[in-house]
Amino acid sequence: MKFIRANMSDQTITEENVPNNYIGLGGRGLTSIMINNEVPPQCDPLGPDNKLIFAPGLLSGTTLVNTSRVSIGAKSPLTGGIKESNVGGTMGFSLGKLGINAIIVEGKAPQGELKFLKIDDQGKASFVQAQDYKSMRTYELVEKIHKNFGKKNSILCIGPAGEQEFKVASIQGSDTEGRPCRAAGRGGLGAVMGAKGLKALIVDQGGKNPDPVADPGTFKESSKVLTKIINEDPFSGNMLPNFGTPVLVAPVNSLGAFPSFNARKGVFDGWEKISGEAMAEIQGPRGGKMKHMGCTQCIVHCSNEYVDEDGKYITSALEYETIWAMGGMTGIDHLDTIAKLDFLCDDIGVDTMSTGVGIAVAMDSGYKSFGDRDAAIEMVEEIAKGTEFGKILGQGPVAVGKHFNNERVPAVKGQSIAAYDPRSMIGNGITYATTPMGGDHTAGNLVGAYLGQVLDPLKKEGQIETSREIQFFNAAADSVGMCLMVYASLNSPEAREVFLNVTNAKLGPELAVEDLRSLGERILKAEREFNHKAGFTKNDDRLPKFFYEEPLPPHNTVFPFSNDELDMMFDF
Repeated sequence: MKFIRANMSDQTITEENVPNNYIGLGGRGLTSIMINNEVPPQCDPLGPDNKLIFAPGLLSGTTLVNTSRVSIGAKSPLTGGIKESNVGGTMGFSLGKLGINAIIVEGKAPQGELKFLKIDDQGKASFVQAQDYKSMRTYELVEKIHKNFGKKNSILCIGPAGEQEFKVASIQGSDTEGRPCRAAGRGGLGAVMGAKGLKALIVDQGGKNPDPVADPGTFKESSKVLTKIINEDPFSGNMLPNFGTPVLVAPVNSLGAFPSFNARKGVFDGWEKISGEAMAEIQGPRGGKMKHMGCTQCIVHCSNEYVDEDGKYITSALEYETIWAMGGMTGIDHLDTIAKLDFLCDDIGVDTMSTGVGIAVAMDSGYKSFGDRDAAIEMVEEIAKGTEFGKILGQGPVAVGKHFNNERVPAVKGQSIAAYDPRSMIGNGITYATTPMGGDHTAGNLVGAYLGQVLDPLKKEGQIETSREIQFFNAAADSVGMCLMVYASLNSPEAREVFLNVTNAKLGPELAVEDLRSLGERILKAEREFNHKAGFTKNDDRLPKFFYEEPLPPHNTVFPFSNDELDMMFDF
């Protein structure tokens, strides 16, 4: 159990045992509580006082399935508040196998300097000059890193957008094939990495010193039961392997909640052309993969490998949120184009969601026409080139709206919403407004409750309570390193009990279900405390005005919750 602190200012690296106040924390719990403790809330997110923290989940590096995620935390340059963005691929497992609980990147390299932080198979860290890799896009970058340092390395890196410190810059993670197609996209944390002068984190995959498992026998047996539960769940065991997250395109459209044409409509007329079913139909004859293991330890295989008409690789994985942002929001109903846009975003290193929404705002403003494929591709390329418009788009959708004097920007705390309109899925609107993370669906997505008919997505009853509870449990899930796609299958009391058995067998202490909720509550309190000290008020927990005023077709409803009701969300 150790922390590695890497100071970019003086190029020193120190190791320390995990302090007592951080023991038992991992992932988002560790990043958020550490940021609240150690980062000055009023600091410049791109200055030396901010910290960039990489923390695998508590169960990452174990034999438990689907626990390879790593949380990345910092003060966000996009929202101005606390941010955690997590990513799959191989890094979480690699850090866990080395017994590294967190890497804390501090300070800021001298202007113009660029470094790699490399960790060997013994867990020893060192800085490596990276000047020769300056301005390199991520696919070329990882190819050269693997050539020069070996294929058996996990990589988190930035592209030109991160080096230019653009607020929608992502941190790209390598998948099981070694490609930088997994993204910690939200919040502009790639800009923080770029500002510190860190081009890539490179970690050897051969570690053999994981934190001990307190009760190996119970851990093994409970893991088997948990695996069976995941495999037998209709969503994680059937729908996701066959269609991936794009399986949501059809049902969300059916609910009238698929924000399209910059959220002017709730149904996209061309949805059939960009659905998960359409992707499977297109990719079958081409030789693309609808079942792909993108992350270490994954048994769901919800990833895909999208190829062109000649069978040539375009991107992996083409996800639901990207299809929405680059498709429905922009009026583009052509999957090949959306796949190319996804690749460009990964290669340049930007969040597909905030970038797609920024493009939609520009189109809504008359800069280009909705549905213009070539224009969308050129706009993303402009970010890499650093053109005048590229610099605006690179700062996020709010900046685009200000440039065109367009107030119809679907963003909260500076970050775009996700692929669920808050006028047709009103509980998701509560999550967007109240999470400390900005317009973030992973903080507490109610789509499962709607599709399972547990809640009516248009009626107020139960929405606040459900959003609150999901936010608590998702914060806890982000702390253990488990993929939310799998965590969603653990809704029954029996499944939660098995999950607790696994967690207790790993850590030792006897946790109960209420302790998971308490962990989530503790995390949310720390995040809200940081944002309050950073200057956030209750007025930041609001949706854009047009969601309250413009009825959304086809239901012609608006977001119904008052400010007073939103302010009651976290009365705990």
